[in-house]
Amino acid sequence: MRRLEAALGNKIAVRHKPHGVLAVLGPYNFPAHLPNGHIVPALLAGNAVVFKPSEKTPATGAMLVDCFHEAGVPQGVLRLLIGGVAEGKALAGDDGIDGLLFTGSAGAGASLARQFAEVPHKILALELGGNNPIVVWDCKDLAAAAAIVVQSAYLSAGQRCTAARRLIVEDRHHEALVDEIVKLTDRLIVDHPHADPQPFMGPVIDLVTADILQDRFLGLMMKGGTPIRRLDRPHEERPYLTPALIDMTEAKGRLDEELFGPVLQMIRVKDFDAAIAEANNTRFGLAASIVTKTPELYERFWSEVRAGVINWNKPTNGAPSSAPFGGVGASGNHRPSAFYAADYCAYPVTSSESEVARAAISEGLRPAYVAADE
Repeated sequence: MRRLEAALGNKIAVRHKPHGVLAVLGPYNFPAHLPNGHIVPALLAGNAVVFKPSEKTPATGAMLVDCFHEAGVPQGVLRLLIGGVAEGKALAGDDGIDGLLFTGSAGAGASLARQFAEVPHKILALELGGNNPIVVWDCKDLAAAAAIVVQSAYLSAGQRCTAARRLIVEDRHHEALVDEIVKLTDRLIVDHPHADPQPFMGPVIDLVTADILQDRFLGLMMKGGTPIRRLDRPHEERPYLTPALIDMTEAKGRLDEELFGPVLQMIRVKDFDAAIAEANNTRFGLAASIVTKTPELYERFWSEVRAGVINWNKPTNGAPSSAPFGGVGASGNHRPSAFYAADYCAYPVTSSESEVARAAISEGLRPAYVAADE
């Protein structure tokens, strides 16, 4: 609660009330961590929660809810719903919820936004994907720059909403950087999590996703992209994919979409103005990063690039939970999670308060009635 002084000894108080029951729809990547970014603040704000994990990671969702119950959260305060798309839509449209906190794809988020347009009294928080740029410009340490690019694009097999999807470089000054990236990428170990030696990245979520990503990579080539490293599949019966890098500078009709896997598209530009324009050449606005030794370039990049996470000499991914996390445009609806999530898990109530009732009306009154003498 916050108290403010007002005129004549009165006080203003600002308190917050929970919405009631909030639904949380979780993604399959980071299937415990990302839902926690909504579940924990929702509970702290006093709400009850119904959590539906992704249909691709139901066991992790069940384990997470069990952990909350074992820690003392009553079962009636946090409930689990297992199901697929139909169950998610039914939960989102249920009259018993007072809001929905969602992490997932931009397409699903847009569908939920249309559904919630009919119920403006319910809170809707959307954490969506990105077509995130990483710009390397005026950088002397190319080995470090290559490591930052590789981390940005290929950690978790590219299955991070903050993963770099587009590498923007200066034309005719990019060859040495690309050589460093390729040398490092060719050394990356792709294997299961308990393999020895330890892998850098594992598989994508399932075979269907691997099939889709390979098809989309072929589509990039059909549009005129030049593969530098192809999206190969070492084991046809398993969803392992190798890190891919493709030059899309001369491609026709590049699509502005999130390829949720280890695919990095390179775009060569003539100058830094064009680099900023290309970074903003997206309907998304989640994460962006620049690798440069020049502080002035970073200041301009931060000022002119549209994104909710903007990093300097750091990967696009790995945002801290102690700060707000979210994007603009097709990446969200201005409800950043993590540090800011509690702000939309409760609503403010403003009160004018005085310990003593004092009131009088001095203007706008007819004269008081006076009885005539008898």
